[in-house]
Amino acid sequence: MSDCVRFTEVWKSYLPDQPVLKGVSLALPAGATTAIVGESGSGKTTLLQLVNAVEAPDSGTVQVFDEPIPEDRVRFRRQIGYSVQGAGLFPHMTNRENVTLLARLEGWKPDLIDARFVELLEEMELPEDVADRYPRELSGGQQQRVGLCRALMLRPRLLLLDEPFSAVDPITRVGIYDRFREVQAMEGVSTLLVTHDMREAVKLAQMLVIIAEGRIVQADRVPEVLANPRTAYVAQLLKGQLE
Repeated sequence: MSDCVRFTEVWKSYLPDQPVLKGVSLALPAGATTAIVGESGSGKTTLLQLVNAVEAPDSGTVQVFDEPIPEDRVRFRRQIGYSVQGAGLFPHMTNRENVTLLARLEGWKPDLIDARFVELLEEMELPEDVADRYPRELSGGQQQRVGLCRALMLRPRLLLLDEPFSAVDPITRVGIYDRFREVQAMEGVSTLLVTHDMREAVKLAQMLVIIAEGRIVQADRVPEVLANPRTAYVAQLLKGQLE
């Protein structure tokens, strides 16, 4: 299996002598969902920011699909879908305008935009009448699905999800999980999911990365991590969130 992202000896600090990432070396498989799990401040969101070129490493390298991050970062980011907690939709735009914004900026033809928009609504099992409504007129679960539609609009090779479901109530979340797994498989998009919820990670991901204090504690396929936690910290994290 090829890699979608590779970190090699990556260090990153925001304050002097206080590294957030400490020599991270990590290869993440293409075509799969990788969950990055850690406590607040562990460095998991910084990993996504490095992949999305919002931040640059102090030392070490980050490669995306075997290529270094290019100088044209705006164009680079257009190839990556991004969805965050609370969906992050623009409140003054309709849901259609939110989803299709980047495609319009990219100069897609209107018929291609319409076809892709309808395709995504169907994949996310959203009714057509959400199109001309505003985000505030939708439930939290529907807003999150619209946010995922926007992230997938340009058919990205890579999808970055930063705590995307944490603001949704537990009952609604179950339905979104099922839909996301099916959509990820249909789209074939490599996905990095940052979460503090081990149950969510195990339910959605094929690969599990556990990070603590800026270091990778364990990285392996989900069944292997569940069966063979390498440290007491990993065992406790599994016990505390899966029991």
